[in-house]
Amino acid sequence: MKTTLFGCEVASPIIVGSGPLSADAEGMIALHRAGAGAVVTKTIRDNPAINPEPHMFPLDSRSMVNADKWSTLTGERWVKKEVPTAVERGVKVIASVGHTPTEVERWVPDLDAAGASVFELVSYDASTLVPMVKRAREITAKPILAKVSPNWPATAKVAVDAVGAGADGITAIDSLGPVLSIDIHNASPSIGGELGMGWLTGAAIKALALRHVAEISSALGSDVSSNGTNGVESHVAQPQIPLVGTGGVTNASDAVEMLMAGASHIGICTLPILKGVGAIARFVDQLDELIASLGYVSIDDVRGRALHALFGPEDTGPHRLVFQNAPCKSCRLCVTRCPYRALTLDAGHITIDHDRCHRCGLCVPSCKYGNLKLERVKS
Repeated sequence: MKTTLFGCEVASPIIVGSGPLSADAEGMIALHRAGAGAVVTKTIRDNPAINPEPHMFPLDSRSMVNADKWSTLTGERWVKKEVPTAVERGVKVIASVGHTPTEVERWVPDLDAAGASVFELVSYDASTLVPMVKRAREITAKPILAKVSPNWPATAKVAVDAVGAGADGITAIDSLGPVLSIDIHNASPSIGGELGMGWLTGAAIKALALRHVAEISSALGSDVSSNGTNGVESHVAQPQIPLVGTGGVTNASDAVEMLMAGASHIGICTLPILKGVGAIARFVDQLDELIASLGYVSIDDVRGRALHALFGPEDTGPHRLVFQNAPCKSCRLCVTRCPYRALTLDAGHITIDHDRCHRCGLCVPSCKYGNLKLERVKS
């Protein structure tokens, strides 16, 4: 699974995003040893963060809400100790810097000298990102990733503008929010953030992340216009600029979806938090196996494969649901889930009432044995 990032070989396409696991050199080294191709530091700012307590809460085994802020360490600590130590131990360090042009000017040169290989610029305000990129481009020759947020309007246009200002790549997306989770046993918010609010990460935001990655991929591989999807006209072409697809990737199938939407590298953060750092090595092995089983040689062969089928007109069929006469295990999941009561199970055979069936497709992925198929009716 070796690949390249801005021309340099890395052990895998997995980039661990900025978060509590990369809060210092020790954590970054552990992620590197676990198989991460690169690791993004906690966001470095002028003033260390003071996090609310508690500030992380799992919604389930794959998603969580958090009020975790930027780094609790000083910028000087990152420059003098954490970055050099991680680099010395072989970590491909991506230094996250936020949230203003002034902070970019203050920290990028020192972090550059400390050995950071790439800079990821992050802001809570869309209007600040392009000025940050412009200032960084003036003071470093190293690659710049601009991180975009799903909380902004016209995210794809922001990404295009950031590239136009000098960014070498895009990270999409940041966490979603603010959101709320309530502890029903204490009748209080699950985390101690302002107003009880936090930010949503993990599997719960995957579908949204895929949408943004696909729109940005299309926009960066096409002519740009002020009209069209998310502010950018989408003429689908194979994107070439590095795009770190981040948000909700918790297994190999998620990663392949992200690659097919146009990502060149896979960003993860919630997965190793909830499953442990050891999950990274298993994730890389499973991704390698899945890509091979799908008939691809490398992640480059997978990138953007779905873009040709996106942004087209609505598909109104006609289709017809077919039971493929394979041995049915009688799990009844398709029958239970059918909202139109069109399926019945009798002696291991599914009967389809085509007058009731609306071809919604819910039953097809619900059948883990692949016995149902939605086929296009030939005209």
